[in-house]
Amino acid sequence: MLFFVKTTTAQSSPVNFARISFAYFAQALYGIVLIEWIDKIMSLHLIIYIMEVFTMSRVYNFSAGPAVLPEEVLREAAEEMMDYQGCGMSVMEMSHRSKVYDNIIKEAEQDLRDLMNIPDNYKVLFLQGGASQQFAAVPMNLMKNKKAAYIITGQWAKKAYQEAQMYGEAVAVASSADKTFSYIPDCSNLDIPEDADYVYICENNTIYGTKFWELPNTKGKDLVSDVSSCFLSEPVDVSKYAVIYGGVQKNIGPAGVVIAIVREDLITDDVLPGTPTMLKWKTQADNDSLYNTPPCYGIYICGKVFKWLKKMGGLEAMKAHNEKKAAILYDFLDNSKMFKATVEKKDRSLMNVPFITGSDELDAKFIKESKAAGFENLKGHRSVGGMRASIYNAMPIEGVEKLVEFMKKFEAENA
Repeated sequence: MLFFVKTTTAQSSPVNFARISFAYFAQALYGIVLIEWIDKIMSLHLIIYIMEVFTMSRVYNFSAGPAVLPEEVLREAAEEMMDYQGCGMSVMEMSHRSKVYDNIIKEAEQDLRDLMNIPDNYKVLFLQGGASQQFAAVPMNLMKNKKAAYIITGQWAKKAYQEAQMYGEAVAVASSADKTFSYIPDCSNLDIPEDADYVYICENNTIYGTKFWELPNTKGKDLVSDVSSCFLSEPVDVSKYAVIYGGVQKNIGPAGVVIAIVREDLITDDVLPGTPTMLKWKTQADNDSLYNTPPCYGIYICGKVFKWLKKMGGLEAMKAHNEKKAAILYDFLDNSKMFKATVEKKDRSLMNVPFITGSDELDAKFIKESKAAGFENLKGHRSVGGMRASIYNAMPIEGVEKLVEFMKKFEAENA
């Protein structure tokens, strides 16, 4: 039976045009096409078509999170949306108990272990609730002596510190609040309580744009680090940490997943009274992150990003890539007569670059005009104002170069 397409005025849309064109092509090539088969082919064709249109209109997204993802990953996910590797369904639809999904999550874990050289005595947990939920989970799982040391270098470290006070004595052993968190305090000889269970840091500060380039001297205490906004941006010696965790929505995947890397000796049933079953790391570890339904699709995307990072050369190559991008932007800021970076040079983040003009009016004008020019999400965090460019792994170098070109033009026109 021949399948003919009747032309109507409604078929002037790009989607209908694509469907018609493909149908006629199939007729010419094969002569006879079953309706069921052509519908299946056209579904994939339309996804690819829509994705191509989407790609052509993409902006440079400098959002602090959720943030830009590799286009290669987005394309692969689009191609597999309707039928993941021949299984006949989307990853969104499949059971987390299925063999297919078991392979997805296990492969993702192994690729992450390969990228970070994670020692065998560390567990990798794919969790929910974002990094903010771990503000509570950390003391619940680790506060045996009901005391911990916190280094306050920004809003997220402050929030974690405040949360910990609900479960024991949280001691602020250092802070950079005196200069609006624009630097990392000297952590070489901190007054850490002898009975502290751990020392806590937020390693890269998304809002203020600072980074611990040297880990604190914990004087033998376990180090816990929130790495949400620098996750997989550079090589890491995991053995220097007791716990590394972070939300993936900044540098790895879509919002909804948090990854925790925890040394095995810290995963026990000895947790604070009242700790919810879901927040016990042992619950998650014993069940391979499948105690309940995990954020399946988010983990799947993370796995694709891990493979993309491997393809790009791993974390050494990614660090070099990020250093090059950051240098382009910081070099301009340091030589500009209008724009100014707000962080001390020695503590600057490669991921989050805050900057100002010194004028609220000019800041607002820049944000408005940059958006119109195709540069999205440059407005600084609501708590500090100004501007911020988040230049995570997936931000291409040309995105930073074009931003600097625009900034030069804006400066010349508003001098």
